Amino acid sequence: METKRSKYLLIGLTVICILLIGITSIKDGIMEPLRTGVGYVLVPIQTGVNAVGKGIYTEMRDYSQLKSALAENEKLKDEVARLMEENNRLQAGQFELSRLRELYQLDQDYMNYEKIGARIIAKDSGDWFQVFRVNKGSADGVEVDDNVMAGGGLVGIVTDVGANYATVRSIIDDSSRVSAMAIQSGDNCIVAGDLTLFQEGRLRITNITKDGDVKDGDQIITSNISSKFLPGILIGYAADITVDPKRLTKSGYLIPVADFDNLQEVLIITGTKSTGEEETETEAGEEAGS
Repeated sequence: METKRSKYLLIGLTVICILLIGITSIKDGIMEPLRTGVGYVLVPIQTGVNAVGKGIYTEMRDYSQLKSALAENEKLKDEVARLMEENNRLQAGQFELSRLRELYQLDQDYMNYEKIGARIIAKDSGDWFQVFRVNKGSADGVEVDDNVMAGGGLVGIVTDVGANYATVRSIIDDSSRVSAMAIQSGDNCIVAGDLTLFQEGRLRITNITKDGDVKDGDQIITSNISSKFLPGILIGYAADITVDPKRLTKSGYLIPVADFDNLQEVLIITGTKSTGEEETETEAGEEAGS
């Protein structure tokens, strides 16, 4: 019922407006007073209608602009997400390139050793890479006791080998002991793994003779007398070398050159210390026989 009344009211107003417009369009002088009166009535109505129409137009225009802005905003969000993803890929690629350059430089620094590259595929549950697994094994020529390098120097040694994988124990592991020497003086020492101490970024250096000339900042490398580690591989730098209380030896700390927080790729030296010694002895025997 209410809808019908509104409909009739709207029709009535429309008819009245048409009549009023018709009256104002008559130019007859008799109708002039009526036209004037109608004008007083019609002008406010027209003004109101114009205002309402302008308001509706403005609202529709603003709504259209809002929809356009929202659509543009969604496009911009998608573009930002795409650019962020692309930027992340580029950064990851840049980091990988930087790591591979370091490995290449390491390969060049130790050209006298045959090496293969390997990627780390698993590690122990600890915070650091004290024991980890790589994706190269016996099928690639990897053997137990092969030395492993990364980040500018020694990382550890292979302890277990499968056809397509190998397990590496790093020099920071509690069970690790490396026969080492100071490159500046040639004095021997032992680099001992210590996971608790490594929380400070250090390992322990022990067994330096009391007259040994090992100073802070000296480069510590694997020694010639090591039973498993090949000679001349950089391990790190000496720090806080002091005389022991009994004054029979000196000891201190070592700052490893390798980064055991973020290892991803390594170089494996194919050929153990014992293999190299056997080859050297065979060559010497052949020369003597000839």
